[in-house]
Amino acid sequence: MSFLVMTITALFTLALYSFLYKDNPVYRFAEHVFAGLSAGYYAGLIFQTVLVQQLWVPLWGGQAWLILPALLGSLMFVRLSPKHAWVSRVAIAFVIGANSGILVMQQLHGLVLPQVAKTFVSMASVQGVLIVVGVVCTLIYFYFSKPHTGVLGGVATLGIWFIMISFGAHFGYTVMARVSLLIGRVQFLVIDWLHLTS
Repeated sequence: MSFLVMTITALFTLALYSFLYKDNPVYRFAEHVFAGLSAGYYAGLIFQTVLVQQLWVPLWGGQAWLILPALLGSLMFVRLSPKHAWVSRVAIAFVIGANSGILVMQQLHGLVLPQVAKTFVSMASVQGVLIVVGVVCTLIYFYFSKPHTGVLGGVATLGIWFIMISFGAHFGYTVMARVSLLIGRVQFLVIDWLHLTS
């Protein structure tokens, strides 16, 4: 990486971290540049990988059935005309319906059933029993058909504790991930850009 590119990268890093002081024009400029670059990059990526590789090339290769998804996709752009925006609902309904049908089965077979199986298979250890107790108590906390009183209320309270411990663990993981990103940026600024290593 050349010194000019490294300096521009470092200045944009500092501009983004200037938000820690307060919202300012330098931060907003850097934010808009990153948003614009990301939008341009993903627009080009989608154009190349979807329109060219998955539509245009196969169409010329003899797969004429791709005309139907091409027409449905082009209907999405009718939304740019307020007068005819309703036409795009046909394509949106098709996409939502198809994706819902596919994703429900993927989530069921890929996440829900394997998690249920793993939860009850691990009953041989103390950790496995704790996981099963936590899952059952958490589910009972979300059971609102009966008032949470008596034994049901005690189990629901235990479920709240499991939920709070889980949220705390996820929050700690998120904080550590952000701190790791900060360490990486500080190392770039101090070591790579300013050459402050001994």
